[in-house]
Amino acid sequence: MLRLLGSHLGSRHVSRVIYGSIIGLALVVAMEDHPPSSKAVVGTLLGTALAVGLAEFYSDILGVETRRRRHATGAELRHTADNMAAVAFGIAFPGVFFVLAAAHAIGEETAFTIAKWSGVVLIGFYGFAGARLVGEGLLVSALRAIAVALVGAFLIGLKSLLH
Repeated sequence: MLRLLGSHLGSRHVSRVIYGSIIGLALVVAMEDHPPSSKAVVGTLLGTALAVGLAEFYSDILGVETRRRRHATGAELRHTADNMAAVAFGIAFPGVFFVLAAAHAIGEETAFTIAKWSGVVLIGFYGFAGARLVGEGLLVSALRAIAVALVGAFLIGLKSLLH
């Protein structure tokens, strides 16, 4: 498990998963006040993951083609598809909790709570891991984790203030 985690943290997917996680967190927070059914939340997250992933793919390929004045190569298409999958995964991940709610394993309110705060924890974990991997000590790494986790907490707090 640690080897898999280390491999992931050394990949280019980290930034894309974080990006997707923030989008997924924003969706969950937006739906919470007037929550649709758990199945509808799952569908919304999956649909958004597909739409944003395809937009990411298209815009990256178009960027390659306009910069280089040629069609994208197979390697560039694969690279872009990998990035697209990482973004989509980050967006869709909170859907796991709503699948559990749809199966009556947890309540819908619990699914929203876990989905929101697990997104904040994930963003903070990546901040901590990134700091440690560049050689920062525990205190600086923890402060960096808190700072980036505050992005997610800000989103949750902003929604609370506006509703």
